[in-house]
Amino acid sequence: MEIRRVDAIGELPAIAPVNPLSQELRQEQAQLIHAVEKLNEARIFGQKSELTFSLDRETRRPVMKIIDRETQEVIQQIPPEYVLRLAEDLSI
Repeated sequence: MEIRRVDAIGELPAIAPVNPLSQELRQEQAQLIHAVEKLNEARIFGQKSELTFSLDRETRRPVMKIIDRETQEVIQQIPPEYVLRLAEDLSI
């Protein structure tokens, strides 16, 4: 295996630029986080359950889960896992 030394930036692989979130999108995310925190504080989903939001890694679609606080077991998920996998398969 040959080890090459990189002395110039021109020899580095290109990295895709990261688009920073717009101010409006950051505000929307902050509002969503605050709303979820308030729902969880109010125990709307029960004493042992909480609401979470995330993005599915493969489809980049939002996922809402109600999970058990103690075991972290998913009680309910919207959309269900099989729907996410179907969407992943269809977006070839």
